[in-house]
Amino acid sequence: MKSGDVIKLVEIAAAWGAYFALHSLLAADGAKTWVARHWPRLLPGYRAAFNLISLVALLPVLWLVYSGNGHWLWRWHGALWWLVNGAALAALLAFFASTRAYDMGEFLGLRQLGQSQRANAEAFTLSTFHRYVRHPWYCFGLVLLWTRDMNGPLLVSALAITLYLVIGSRLEERKLISQYGRRYRDYMSKVPGLVPLPWKHLTAAEAKALISSPDENSAG
Repeated sequence: MKSGDVIKLVEIAAAWGAYFALHSLLAADGAKTWVARHWPRLLPGYRAAFNLISLVALLPVLWLVYSGNGHWLWRWHGALWWLVNGAALAALLAFFASTRAYDMGEFLGLRQLGQSQRANAEAFTLSTFHRYVRHPWYCFGLVLLWTRDMNGPLLVSALAITLYLVIGSRLEERKLISQYGRRYRDYMSKVPGLVPLPWKHLTAAEAKALISSPDENSAG
């Protein structure tokens, strides 16, 4: 591998690291609290601004990844091409199907624009996909990532994104445990985090029973 190729891979890894650092900083409760303290009138627009900044900041990283032609490390052919692309298509369709279980207006930050203060915490719910994996969107994203043909820049990106999703899911679950307590701990013990396991999931009846179980919040 040429020294120029190595330098580019390092630049791509650094760019992803900077992007993830910015994303984590803005997603942290501390950033929202700071905005609420200094500019409370801007708080209803925080989620929408967060999404917009995340999208705009992603563009130069993607330009760096896709600029130039890296040597292919592997490419899918024949039956494997159909298999991996079939998996990618299934993940994409599952993602769009799963959006029905979310309040997309709130996720995009559009609903909050008309609110003068923070909404109450969301109730604990489990969609069909959540019965099989705790983070369906992360799972679908990983399938899409690792079913692509890979060159050096794409492989570095896939590794960086995978690491961030693993770490991010752990940090996110700290908040969920604080919010839902024992109920979420029970859920964690019964459903895998990122990769579905055939022998580890909730039936519809078990999910319903867990949702209706009493609130016993405990951060410890």
